[in-house]
Amino acid sequence: MEGIFGIIGVFGGLTVVLSLFFWFRYRNRRDMQETIRTALDKGHELTPDIIDRLGQPKPAKDKDLRLGVIWLALAAALGIAGVFVPDPSGYASGGIWTGAAFPLCLGLGYMLLWMMRDKDE
Repeated sequence: MEGIFGIIGVFGGLTVVLSLFFWFRYRNRRDMQETIRTALDKGHELTPDIIDRLGQPKPAKDKDLRLGVIWLALAAALGIAGVFVPDPSGYASGGIWTGAAFPLCLGLGYMLLWMMRDKDE
């Protein structure tokens, strides 16, 4: 019986996270359209370039660095958990180290992208 509550919790949590993601994306688009509508009602001229910039804001310069640090911190947290997990068989810590390899590689990839970016942007 306890297993069913865990499954419901996992899928319920996933549903809540996805619902919030789509709700905030919908709200962002609605607010952008309201801004455009207000500007047009006041008589401002909107060029396609301005509308594109409103709809797709320019990403931050250090986005790759931030993502790399986050993924590396996650890998470090998993690695530390692998050290401190009490496991007499030795299999759990090996699995945790294997799981830490994925965010480690993602973090290193983002750091590499950040180092290779055009510095003049």
